[in-house]
Amino acid sequence: MLRGQVCNIQRFSVHDGPGIRTTVFLKGCTLRCFWCHNPESWRPTPELQLHPDRCIGCEACVAACTEGAQTVDAAGELVFQRELCIACGACVEVCYAGARELSGKSLTVDAVVDEVLQDRPFYENSGGGVTLSGGEPAYQPEFAKAILSRCREAEIHTAIETAGHLPWAPLSQLLPITDLVMMDLKHMDPDKHRWAVGASNRLVLENARRLAETDKPIIFRTPVVPTVNDTAAEIGAIAAFVSELQALRHAAPDRAASISLELLPFHRMAGDKYASMGFTYAAHDLAPPAQEKLAALTSTAELYGILVRCR
Repeated sequence: MLRGQVCNIQRFSVHDGPGIRTTVFLKGCTLRCFWCHNPESWRPTPELQLHPDRCIGCEACVAACTEGAQTVDAAGELVFQRELCIACGACVEVCYAGARELSGKSLTVDAVVDEVLQDRPFYENSGGGVTLSGGEPAYQPEFAKAILSRCREAEIHTAIETAGHLPWAPLSQLLPITDLVMMDLKHMDPDKHRWAVGASNRLVLENARRLAETDKPIIFRTPVVPTVNDTAAEIGAIAAFVSELQALRHAAPDRAASISLELLPFHRMAGDKYASMGFTYAAHDLAPPAQEKLAALTSTAELYGILVRCR
């Protein structure tokens, strides 16, 4: 039976598409955005998250670990050697204080869809549905496709959130069973894009153009991050590109579905996640953009004749 790696299944989501939704966060991503809100989704395999402030020092983890990753030093302090951890989850099962948790678990398509279907009444009343996010849903294309297909068969609205940085083939195979595509556009300059997320934007822009040539509704999403893209010139360049794609779509009478841009303000709520995984949080000194600035950037983007939303 087909299985995939899932970070989390979040019910009653209201920011991942229209209506009330269930968002399925899949593991695996090709980018490393230094402000990412979901760093636990980067790697395609399970990982241990450690929260020392919750630890009660019971040492049950030491007895449970077969790899020697959990030990006690000469001073009687618990020591975690992440390089030895195989993320088997044995320590998580005995950690009653919740100081250890496993990010990522192998689930079947049936298990995911069964959980999604539990909230069908909320979807029907709100115009919601299921959203595959991550990470990158197309990083696990067969698993993602199977989930979307099953949800489509159950007449549930389907959406994906994609960074767009991957070959067209795995992304395109999800489109026939996807009702809405939400795609990131982080920067138009390839060098600054590489500095911010670890890769050029060439694939992203190519895939955006290809998406515009389909009949799928698209919401392009730009996380507004200080030092990355929070100037009028940078947001204006993104809006100009979206305007070009809108014109491209309107040129074909059989492609009338909407294209819009959504600005998402950066926040610092992910800092604890980085610490729990042994990562450095490079965005810790950045401040969320002020409402006045977001309003001004929204007005700048609207000058290009596109629909712009700001969360």
